[in-house]
Amino acid sequence: MSHQRILAIYTGGTIGMQKTERGYAPVAGYLAKRLAEISQSTADFPEYVLKEYSPLIDSSNLTPSHWNQIAKDINQHYAEFDGFVVIHGTDTLAYTASALSFMLENLSKPVVLTGAMVPLAELTNDAEQNLRDAFSWVCMADIHEVVIAFNRALFRGNRSRKLWGNDFGAFGSPNYPILGKAGQQNALHHALLLPKPQTPFTPRLIDADLGIAGVKLYPGYTSQLLQAALSIPLRGLVLETYGAGNAPDADEALIRALGQSAGRGTIIINCTQCVSGRVAMDTYAVADKLASAGLISGHDMTPEAAITKLYYLLSQPSGPFELADLISTSLRGELSPC
Repeated sequence: MSHQRILAIYTGGTIGMQKTERGYAPVAGYLAKRLAEISQSTADFPEYVLKEYSPLIDSSNLTPSHWNQIAKDINQHYAEFDGFVVIHGTDTLAYTASALSFMLENLSKPVVLTGAMVPLAELTNDAEQNLRDAFSWVCMADIHEVVIAFNRALFRGNRSRKLWGNDFGAFGSPNYPILGKAGQQNALHHALLLPKPQTPFTPRLIDADLGIAGVKLYPGYTSQLLQAALSIPLRGLVLETYGAGNAPDADEALIRALGQSAGRGTIIINCTQCVSGRVAMDTYAVADKLASAGLISGHDMTPEAAITKLYYLLSQPSGPFELADLISTSLRGELSPC
């Protein structure tokens, strides 16, 4: 590992926080000091350069403009380093991992995101192990995609979700197997990885000001609420529906509002709000009405992947393929074949 040279980008998050009178808060310079101690006490820890953002960002405050900043930093130093570790807060980590997976086109080097549920400043924490694992995984040349290292497991970034709010094992990959398990010898499942691209790396920035929204259905959600959400011009909408992509077809006004929005050019992706599973709009009549209204199946994409994929696709110049076709096509392993 020692010959590897890694760029670590520290955006903020719990991992480098310390206690203050107002609760945990990020402290500039603290993670750099602790990471140096960890590297010195860990055999074969790779050579690294740490870029610490200023100010540090609580991931709850993260915006799409920050995805652009991370992508720019990776692009600027792409030729200098063998891999990249992004140290990030957990609340929106799955969104950032998904966004980067689309934005870093033809990625041929590992980009590993990690964070922690308990900061390094606490005696018992998951931060130190997650950092060790991230810097171990990033040295594996067979990884050519954006991944998340957390709780001794390796997940595809755009398949991951934060599923638990208090456990060390906060992240899961409900619709795709884990890529690897960390241990005395890391076990990487090579057959599950994306192949190395044959064309040059190309970063694709996104328009951070696009009008994209997410709406989750629930019993009692009415057409009036939907119309309020659609009252501003939207380029894209991710609708989290029930089960296999179902919605209340008895609420004809709601179905009509969705159809009218799609008719105005809003790209609407139908994602299941279930933790695991896929949308199949031809299974139930209530879902078939959504297909007739112009909604596009999100298949087994996570809502995080669907939202960031919309940002990515709607930010690119128009090409020969219809947006609906691209949404239903796996671009970075974010959805399974139909």
